[in-house]
Amino acid sequence: MSNLDLIVIGSGPGGYVAAIRASQLNMKVAVVERAEVGGICLNWGCIPTKALLKSAQVFKYMSHAAEYGMQVEGAVKPDFEAVVKRSRTVAETMSKGVQYLLKKNNIEVIAGFGKLTADRKVEVAKSDGTVEVYEAEHIILATGARSRSLPNVPQDGKKIIGYREALTLPQLPESMVVMGSGAIGSELAYFYATMGTKVTIVEYMPRLVPVEDDDVAAALARCFRKAGIKTMTSAAVEKVDIVDDKCIVTVKDAKEKVTELECDIVLSAVGVATNIEGIGLEECGVAVERGKVVVDDYYRTNVPGVYAIGDIVHGPALAHVASHEAEVCVEKLAGLDPEPVDYGNIPGCTYTTPEIASVGLTERACAEQGREVVIGKFPFTASGKATAAGSRDGLVKVIFDKNTGEWLGCHLIGDNVTEMIAGAVMARKNKMTGHDIIHSVFPHPTMSEAIMEAAAEAYKQCVHL
Repeated sequence: MSNLDLIVIGSGPGGYVAAIRASQLNMKVAVVERAEVGGICLNWGCIPTKALLKSAQVFKYMSHAAEYGMQVEGAVKPDFEAVVKRSRTVAETMSKGVQYLLKKNNIEVIAGFGKLTADRKVEVAKSDGTVEVYEAEHIILATGARSRSLPNVPQDGKKIIGYREALTLPQLPESMVVMGSGAIGSELAYFYATMGTKVTIVEYMPRLVPVEDDDVAAALARCFRKAGIKTMTSAAVEKVDIVDDKCIVTVKDAKEKVTELECDIVLSAVGVATNIEGIGLEECGVAVERGKVVVDDYYRTNVPGVYAIGDIVHGPALAHVASHEAEVCVEKLAGLDPEPVDYGNIPGCTYTTPEIASVGLTERACAEQGREVVIGKFPFTASGKATAAGSRDGLVKVIFDKNTGEWLGCHLIGDNVTEMIAGAVMARKNKMTGHDIIHSVFPHPTMSEAIMEAAAEAYKQCVHL
């Protein structure tokens, strides 16, 4: 293919969005993809995981039907194979949707492994063994990341697995140890525990979901205990031995106490590693620092015409971040004047039950920065909507600057809070203060009105506490 304006290597939420936005700006675009269109998030991450978690939610509702006045004949049992099959069908459906969007926008998809060449071209190794070289004025690297494997606990894909294998296990394990309690670890731990697996989480940091506010982490820990999930914080897996088809997991805590756990499967969820090997960075002279491609505010590398977005650059490894970076990158190279990404106003979501959603600074971060703050909390036990729904776990916590009223942070744990956090993101972007929130009318009864109630509590005006 010749006369290309842009080649994008990778078709995940960064890559395909970059390609489509470029096409909208009248560029001739091609995408290089070595696996499924849509990338890891769509095929092996965000989307299929949420499908599994929805099945777990339905199972939980059915198991507690009597609490809602419903009679269910016989015991409710999960069909694990069917649950996994549904998850894969959802992922395949969404992948086809992305393929349709690329075709609709006249974007050529080149199947194969793409890499930069020394003369700033793109070499694509195809599955049939052939190699083709493509040229374009601009090249965007959007190669994403993969499950990180620890040297002392290497993944074998069978007994010690990453998130990909966790989405397609052939049968439900009786027991599992999950290494790491970030979003991936916590979500899959909750899913398997709900399905009936005996789950233990081992977290190196002193609390679960360590990037979240302390109050949210404590609330999740309580909910996990109620769900029968055992947690070990300030602890690390030293090694895993396979004995008679069982995993013998050696765990050492902060006091040097050693514990051995026996399980069927070990899930390694200790973060991700960037896919920057073998893509020609060295040959082309693209600068890398601490495993990330070095870019400016518009994702330009040190090599003219070469850009990088998503998990392989600075910033949180989140699908919505990659997509926004893609738009900023493409609009800038097209001659527009986009606003750089505000990494201080990026929402994070964890889809356990209860869900977690947050944006901005935690209380701990505010203290470390020496900020004077006012803090409001509103528990969902005081929410009429949460009580009616039978989902009273969790709270809303808001943090405002004591002197200016600036909304510094919003931290939620509860039913459907991932659908609520966008309001806080928009309010923060538009510089709304705590008093602005209090004087906005929220609908009743809703879960979202707890945000207004928490803001009112921060200023000692809350009526319902």
